[in-house]
Amino acid sequence: MNGAVIATDRRGRRAGVSRALMMSTVLATGMLAPPALAQTSGGGTIELAPVTVEGEAIANPKSSVGAPPPAYAGGQVSRGARTGALGNRDIMDTPFSVTSYTDTLIENQQAETLGDVLLNDPGVRVSRSFGNSGEQFVIRGLPLNGEDLLIDGLAGTAPRQITAVEMFERIEVLRGPSAFLNGIGPSSSGIGGSINLVPKRAGDAPLTRFTATYGMDEELGGHLDIGRRFGPEGEFGIRANIVGRGGDTAVQGEEESLMLGSLGMDYRGDRFRASLDIGHQKLRIDGPRPNVQLTGDGIPAVPDADADYSQAFSYTELRETFAQTRLEYDFTPNVMGYAAFGVRDMREDGSYSNPTVNAAGIGTIGRLDVPREDTAVSGMAGMRADAQTGFVGHRLDAGFSALRTVNKNAYEFGTSAPFDLNNPIDYPKFPTSFAGGDFEDLPKVSEVNLKSVFVSDTLSVLDDRVQLTLGARHQWLQVEGFDRASGSRTDNYDESATSPVVGIVVKPTDYLSLYANRIEGLAQGPSAPSNALNFGQIFAPYEAVQYEVGAKFDFGRFGASVALFELEKPNGVLDPTTQIYGISGEQQNRGIELMMFGEPVTGIRLLGGVTFIDPELNGTAGGANDGNDAIGVPNFQANFGAEWDPAFLRGVTLASRVIHTGSQYANDANTLKLDSWTRLDIGARYTTEIDNRAVTFRANIENVTNEAYWASANGGYLVQGDPLTLKISAGIDF
Repeated sequence: MNGAVIATDRRGRRAGVSRALMMSTVLATGMLAPPALAQTSGGGTIELAPVTVEGEAIANPKSSVGAPPPAYAGGQVSRGARTGALGNRDIMDTPFSVTSYTDTLIENQQAETLGDVLLNDPGVRVSRSFGNSGEQFVIRGLPLNGEDLLIDGLAGTAPRQITAVEMFERIEVLRGPSAFLNGIGPSSSGIGGSINLVPKRAGDAPLTRFTATYGMDEELGGHLDIGRRFGPEGEFGIRANIVGRGGDTAVQGEEESLMLGSLGMDYRGDRFRASLDIGHQKLRIDGPRPNVQLTGDGIPAVPDADADYSQAFSYTELRETFAQTRLEYDFTPNVMGYAAFGVRDMREDGSYSNPTVNAAGIGTIGRLDVPREDTAVSGMAGMRADAQTGFVGHRLDAGFSALRTVNKNAYEFGTSAPFDLNNPIDYPKFPTSFAGGDFEDLPKVSEVNLKSVFVSDTLSVLDDRVQLTLGARHQWLQVEGFDRASGSRTDNYDESATSPVVGIVVKPTDYLSLYANRIEGLAQGPSAPSNALNFGQIFAPYEAVQYEVGAKFDFGRFGASVALFELEKPNGVLDPTTQIYGISGEQQNRGIELMMFGEPVTGIRLLGGVTFIDPELNGTAGGANDGNDAIGVPNFQANFGAEWDPAFLRGVTLASRVIHTGSQYANDANTLKLDSWTRLDIGARYTTEIDNRAVTFRANIENVTNEAYWASANGGYLVQGDPLTLKISAGIDF
């Protein structure tokens, strides 16, 4: 073997495979056989026996069905991720900042929700939706709502509040706006980033795994994961996951139960590929610890880490069901067509009771019941092709998408009563003060119709060492509002906008990729409030613009990246002099992200990074808050995780993770400020065989020191961090 590795690239040419890419693939899969020494007949000369490299080939690199990018060295993240309309891309070929967390990380950290997984990301902070227990994600200083998540690249089918992760094999985080890549979401959030959930698929090896779980204080559960492939060449695959757990959580008085079932089926033929995913989850939380709203005169002291200041009558119950299918067909070796279609049905019930308190923790508490039903229908279709014009290669993408969501809800406000955050009183359910809508037959409140068309070309030269992406998506937004009592239409928002993208990648060496992008976010324009002279005026969609430059490093076993970004988002402002409402304000987030991942030394895995953000407000009402920091955006965030396989303890892995969040403001005037906080998590696992069956025992302790802290001021309200929590599991492969 002379050391040269020859392969055929996507345009059928012979090309040298970069040593970095080859080594990273080898290290990630573990398929490189160690070289053997052989004695030659020449008398004493030692030579290496041939080295065999094996791997599973992907029939078409443009494919998305059943072909996620392979895991990187260490197995915690993958080599690439889906970049919306551009499809799956290797991290070194992507002009954006993106990380894909694997199911290996999910299992080893015993993550239960999407928020648990994103505790590993230094560019993301996990908050809550206003008034309830729904998870909300703050990416690059701007919120992403659950209803704007993607499943397998399709919008509108993901759970709206809390997403259990046992049915997914990848959690892909794209930092920065994605109006071109993914289109606008149903709730117009996601200006700072987007998240795509990749459903599990059956692997080539049969899988039957049962995992028993325990969580503080008395939460017991079980997870059954089954995967099989059928057919002469394993063309048909089926993956099923069933999860059940319930009991008391680590927060005093809080009880949680979950039932989840998912089924993923796929077919991978020579030219045709297809997948079908069906999922259902039902989650109930009784006595959920509420968010804390502020009167504005100060930040109250943090209660004990495990304190629960909820009311006994409070609860939330979430039921989500979705189904979606994706089809792909290779018309020629260079041209592929695809289509996806999905539906979702959701029901939420809950009685929420959030206190409003002053700096001493004294205030009032009330009640809000909001039953809600959502239905969504989503679809997309497109073409993806490779072409060559002279020495320039082209990756062409074009398609369209459509999404329709209907929201039905009613509400009921209760009276309020005195409340002390440090000495909470448990009241009977507060009587109703006023209500809207019929709880037995929920009225239609809104309908959202989103449509778009997109086209892009990624031009490449010098064997893909220089790649330039140019594209645009034109989007139509129609939002209708309806009166709960009469059913008559009260609002009709009908606007359109075009979102361009420019991205460039330059790879001067096999180990280094330099990139830059200009990309936009898009959101529904606001309506003038009732206290404005132009009350009811509807504004055109507003565009948030990001400029980003960065570098990515791939040393085979270890990767890192640095990104500098500037993200400008318009804000609505009521002029205090004219009392006219308009889009004249701006939030400008400037930041630096540093990330690392991989297994630089055998048996030591690293994951984490830091983020610095300057979230400046400009053009505020009367200029009163110009130059201040935006609400709920820490200037500094750091996450660092490490795993170690001690050589003297075979099968044992020790793990730790540190999460630090800097101080953040809870009001635009910057007079209310949360302290910074730091949390330490530790863990251990032991892998062995019992009766020839693989068995893994895991133990994780989150917030080891039981720190009490306000985790977030996003939205202007306070969310308390979780207390010390022990999680134990035992998994066996049958």
